[in-house]
Amino acid sequence: MSLAYSVDTRGSLAIIRLSGLIDRDAGTILEQAYTAALDSAPETVELDFTDVEYINSTGIALIVSLLARARAQRLPTRALGLTAHYQHIFQITRLSDFIEIVQTADTGQEAAR
Repeated sequence: MSLAYSVDTRGSLAIIRLSGLIDRDAGTILEQAYTAALDSAPETVELDFTDVEYINSTGIALIVSLLARARAQRLPTRALGLTAHYQHIFQITRLSDFIEIVQTADTGQEAAR
């Protein structure tokens, strides 16, 4: 299964819902998803990992690239739906220093207000 995405907006929040695998083949899809999210001129981007089955080390590197792009654009980015395992991975790789990890969609919606 490859990576798929959909983009939704709630006010100034663009939500990228990801599903499938984030591995070496996901780079183009992640870039397309991020570019599509920018169409709504969001103030914040939320990556929803709820339906992501697997992220390998190359996938982590792709996420780092996406976060670098967002940071260069001064666009706050947050992660939703990470399993405890991937929350831990984000912490030990220090990704959590550059992306806010939220626990529920409600938290993300409240922050967008």
